[in-house]
Amino acid sequence: MNLNYKVIHSSRRKTLTITVERDRSIVVKAPTGTDPDKIRKILESKKQWLYEKIHHEQKYRLPLHPPGKELVNGESLPYLGRYYRLELVEGDTEVKLINNRFQVPKTQAEKRGEVFKNWYIQKAKENILPRVKIYAKRLGVTFNKAKITDSKYRWGSCTPKDNLTFNWRLVKAPMFVIDYVVVHELAHLIEPNHTPRFWNIIKSQITNMEKAKKWLKDNGQMLEQLL
Repeated sequence: MNLNYKVIHSSRRKTLTITVERDRSIVVKAPTGTDPDKIRKILESKKQWLYEKIHHEQKYRLPLHPPGKELVNGESLPYLGRYYRLELVEGDTEVKLINNRFQVPKTQAEKRGEVFKNWYIQKAKENILPRVKIYAKRLGVTFNKAKITDSKYRWGSCTPKDNLTFNWRLVKAPMFVIDYVVVHELAHLIEPNHTPRFWNIIKSQITNMEKAKKWLKDNGQMLEQLL
């Protein structure tokens, strides 16, 4: 197996980590000045592990954004784990969720997913960011900033500068899944690597952790759709 990988250096990082993204790409995060030969040798020593990760059924290849659904009456879209039917309406200029229906301005329908993207991003800020503060307090950790991003291959991330980012598409998922991703990233502030201690930290807050992981595995590609 030929190893193609991307290296991200950071002066704040003290250890080297290797991740396999959902698009099967390999990303190495290393302290600034790390010898390239050292990185290559470490990757060579982990070939079997990398092979298993790359071929895991949860990984998938591009395109991550299928054409999506048409904005027509009766179609449905997810929000916080539930599906709501669309209703095209006259007059309004923005998407609204009223009486368990998405009201979509007819004048905006031709924009398809872009109409909902802005709505989802705003709702992600309203629903996800407050959960970060709640669980940070419960875990007794502090972070620098938390924000919603348009990441292609990650549900969330924790940077060496203690910044947390979360994919806006998560707001389509049930709240227990959102909480799992939030705690997952906060746990990295205590334990950088995916050790048994790391998973125990998550379990201390998310008792249905395995259910959340399975939900993401089964529905992750649906969340990636533009609509």
